[in-house]
Amino acid sequence: MKVANILEVKGPEVMTVRPSDTIRDVAHRLVEENVGALVVSNAEGTLDGIISERDISRGVAFHGSNIGAMLASDLMTRGVITCAPDDPISDTARVMTNRRIRHLPVQDGTRIVGIISIGDILKYRLDEVMLETRVLRDIAMATR
Repeated sequence: MKVANILEVKGPEVMTVRPSDTIRDVAHRLVEENVGALVVSNAEGTLDGIISERDISRGVAFHGSNIGAMLASDLMTRGVITCAPDDPISDTARVMTNRRIRHLPVQDGTRIVGIISIGDILKYRLDEVMLETRVLRDIAMATR
């Protein structure tokens, strides 16, 4: 199975913030959207970085109460690791686990076409395993 299979179910929506947005605004957006990370993108739609709850937590640890006025560009993760729609889910899961990444933008060329989380992968794999279990149970019952 491919990353594209997850995006077919989840949808291609990519929530973004601007590098110039304040951390206060980013935190509010994370809460409003009920997500753990947002892509940081300028007006041209380039992938400048990603900012997550983890980045904000680290920011609080290092910068204390001044964090709210800081900019997304100050705390975002740069050099973002991405995946492609045709990447196998197993390879993507391995990268996310080994690199301790919870959110991965999906790029098709230079265009961001989605974002997946480790939870999306887990849900997809669980659904896949449940289907396999039902099929095997049906086969076992049919051969009795």
